[in-house]
Amino acid sequence: MKNIVYIVLLVSQIFFAQNNFDKGNSLYKNGKYEQAIDAYTSELTAKKHSAELYFNLGNCYYKLNKVAPAIYNYEKALVLKPNDSEIANNLKFAQKRTVDEIKEVPKVGFAKLLRDFTALYHYNSWAWISVAFSVLFLVSFLGYYFSALTLHKRLFFAGMFVMFLLLLLSVASAIFEKSHFKNERPAIVFAEMTDVKSEPQNKGASVVILHEGTKVFVKETVDNWKKIQLTDGSEGWIDSNAIKEVK
Repeated sequence: MKNIVYIVLLVSQIFFAQNNFDKGNSLYKNGKYEQAIDAYTSELTAKKHSAELYFNLGNCYYKLNKVAPAIYNYEKALVLKPNDSEIANNLKFAQKRTVDEIKEVPKVGFAKLLRDFTALYHYNSWAWISVAFSVLFLVSFLGYYFSALTLHKRLFFAGMFVMFLLLLLSVASAIFEKSHFKNERPAIVFAEMTDVKSEPQNKGASVVILHEGTKVFVKETVDNWKKIQLTDGSEGWIDSNAIKEVK
């Protein structure tokens, strides 16, 4: 009896969760963006996180000209779906509405080449690629072990060598991407206007003034202050309440 009750409750939760998402989509189509946000937010409350949900939330806030929440939700969507061109495109449109024009310092040399290569796939994708190369390595080994002809043995041995190198490369890429994901702490400025200080206190000299929607990267936290880095490489301290971390 308890199992039946549990199943009924679980099915009803799933049913209502789906209804909230569909309801949000319907409200969005009808131009009722505030109500759509409420419906989508109820999904988040039920811990139903997805790239589609954050993307839809971002679209609602964009329609309401709420820059910071729009950019924040697009960034959240990209964390879950890094290579989605539609999300990235909408994010660019939202960023055009920001006040601050902070240049991005381009990376050069080997560091740029390494980052460009490993960023081709999410670390989970690199892990699956590693599994595929492991299987191919095993197939090559079996071919080498059971082949009777010398030519076949040489070909399978060469295949083993290539698969092993590719396996090491994919594993290293997965580790690098995982480390980058964990260490990078992007955040969005939610305050309409806020000072970035030279030290973690109100008496500190003002380094720069930021406005809502600007993306920063958190480096460390001291009390109610967070040390941030801008895309141009400059650093300073900002009130923790002025920003919202994406991850």
